[in-house]
Amino acid sequence: MPPAGKGKAVRPVEQTFEETRYLKHLIERRIPICVKLADNDEVTGTVEYYDQRFIRITRKNEPNLFIFKHDIKYFYEVA
Repeated sequence: MPPAGKGKAVRPVEQTFEETRYLKHLIERRIPICVKLADNDEVTGTVEYYDQRFIRITRKNEPNLFIFKHDIKYFYEVA
């Protein structure tokens, strides 16, 4: 082990792809989710599509939504 302050520092991995894996899981199984937005509004539906900046939520009897990821506080699966 190199002495403190010497040698190369190891940077943490920036991309683990876990988000991508989880979103694919939600899409493939059509698992309903509840999205809590930054303004505390909640949206319920299924993820139909995603990319680096947003997800598309499909809802029954309501318009589908494109939600920017930076506007999402968190989301969780609903039973």
